[in-house]
Amino acid sequence: MIRQSRIVLLSAALVAISLACSHDPEWHLAMNLNPSDGHIMHYCEGWHTDSFIGDESNAFFKDYKNKYVWKEPANYIAIVRHQNGVADAVKVWRFKHWGLSLLQRFSDMNPGRRIETHGGDIQRTILPNAPNMLDDPIFSVDGDLAFNWGYSNNGARIALNGSYLSPRNVNDDNTHGLGNHFAIEPFSCKNPTMHPEWRHEASVIQDCPLSSCKKVKIQGTDHGTGPSYVTGPVYGQYALFVSQNARYFPTIGRRQRLQTIIRMRYK
Repeated sequence: MIRQSRIVLLSAALVAISLACSHDPEWHLAMNLNPSDGHIMHYCEGWHTDSFIGDESNAFFKDYKNKYVWKEPANYIAIVRHQNGVADAVKVWRFKHWGLSLLQRFSDMNPGRRIETHGGDIQRTILPNAPNMLDDPIFSVDGDLAFNWGYSNNGARIALNGSYLSPRNVNDDNTHGLGNHFAIEPFSCKNPTMHPEWRHEASVIQDCPLSSCKKVKIQGTDHGTGPSYVTGPVYGQYALFVSQNARYFPTIGRRQRLQTIIRMRYK
């Protein structure tokens, strides 16, 4: 667990959200994805490495990864969709195998293709006015989280098994989630710079197989120059939180910012 000293407000080096219960459960910010900040968090960008991405002052505004939280053992994961820190949707899942870090989970690329949670989401909170919920890659579908979904020469780092997941040897460019790349080596990332034109950070749920579909809808501008990519609206930023013992994420409200309902802590 994180030491209880040196509580620092509004610094996102490590985010701990304390709920009212006897075990003082905490949520720690591991990653934030902004699909239009000029940095593409594609399949081979940072997910499997022990590194920082971005800086804590912009943790809810740009792409961000905290390497210390990335190495913490985690039993629960929350994905929070937010608009520059104002949350409009939350899902929480329980990991199937407890005590593994995100670094361990995302480094497991071969064979990869693991359903990492079980039982579906244990919390789902979506504000009534939250937009773009019909094809959001996280909040429009049910099921458990699939990590490192490599198929042929393509991959998505996070998808849900309630949507279509491509078979291992099928090159259909049709699994859509977060941290995506077509024409890559998804089982090793040995050449992470190959085919930069097919990188994309956040997709939407769609049935767009390579053989018949020539317009792949992408959220925002954080994608390569692939001729079939269609730039669409940003549904929100996606923040990943992990915890060892917190089963539920704090209630979100119309005007609540993530920075105001959390306490930030340094290692």
